[in-house]
Amino acid sequence: MPEDTVADDARPVPVKPISGGSLREAELPAVVAIAVPAAEVSESPFAQGLRRLRRSATALVGVAIVAALIVVAIFADALAPRSPTINDQTRTFTAPSWDYPLGTDQLGRDMLSRVIHGTRISLLVGVSSVLLALFIGVPFGMIAGFYGGRVDALVMRVMDLILAFPIYLLAIILMVIFTPTAGLIGIVKVTGAIAIVRIPIYARLVRGSVLSIKEKEYVEACRALGVRDPWILFRHVLPNCLAPIIVTTTLGIGTSIIVEATLSFLGLGTQPPTPSWGWDLKANVAFIQASPWLSLFPGLAIFVTVLGFNLFGDGLRDALDPRLK
Repeated sequence: MPEDTVADDARPVPVKPISGGSLREAELPAVVAIAVPAAEVSESPFAQGLRRLRRSATALVGVAIVAALIVVAIFADALAPRSPTINDQTRTFTAPSWDYPLGTDQLGRDMLSRVIHGTRISLLVGVSSVLLALFIGVPFGMIAGFYGGRVDALVMRVMDLILAFPIYLLAIILMVIFTPTAGLIGIVKVTGAIAIVRIPIYARLVRGSVLSIKEKEYVEACRALGVRDPWILFRHVLPNCLAPIIVTTTLGIGTSIIVEATLSFLGLGTQPPTPSWGWDLKANVAFIQASPWLSLFPGLAIFVTVLGFNLFGDGLRDALDPRLK
């Protein structure tokens, strides 16, 4: 082949401009890809839930109330101006004043100090009973839902037997059996009674979640690879049940506080001289017309505490709901 022909073939071909279109179309800028921040793309579900929780005004109010109650319970000895158990017969039924902001009861005890120390007892019983029910009910629910069959039938029939009793009735029966006492032993008895009442709630909740989770592909893959059942339950099944467990636990603390106050009001909860909001309501209800503040402030303490946990629980439920973006 002649060299001139090869040179002509290797010669660059000039690029001709594309004709057609209007001048305005030619001046349009190139389309720029929309850049998504890397933080939003890689944001974990926990971070998403925390972001939604910060946007909820009601949840923030609940968090503030719960945080304030925790601070009061921890530093009750420093915040209380007087002892909640020392009697002063010279200052009985004192109206609220600068020296006694919430007045005194029929034994001359400072109501502010009793309300502050009652916060510690209520939170201790509420949180402890819920955690005890959680640690017992969750394993039973996981085992029943994962294995099914006779194990599921046996566990659920026991839970149905407990649920056959109304919550307050069963708690009263248990406290009659345990015999209420004062001090730490009395608190342990009340905590155990409330925990037994709440065990079926967590067992049935977790069982329902496990029944759907165990059919997922990743669980079947773990079984095919020969992964042991305990590892599957605690590594793959339990983390996917945490959202409803956390919400139910938060809401359950408020319910447990109400149950404890009810038992104390009936004389079956913590016994005097242990400060208790329910017992103060019971002891002072006879003087509600002459000294209404004696029952007003313990009742307000119960109301604010339960309201705080309910608002916090509702905010958690909305924040951890995967359907809300």
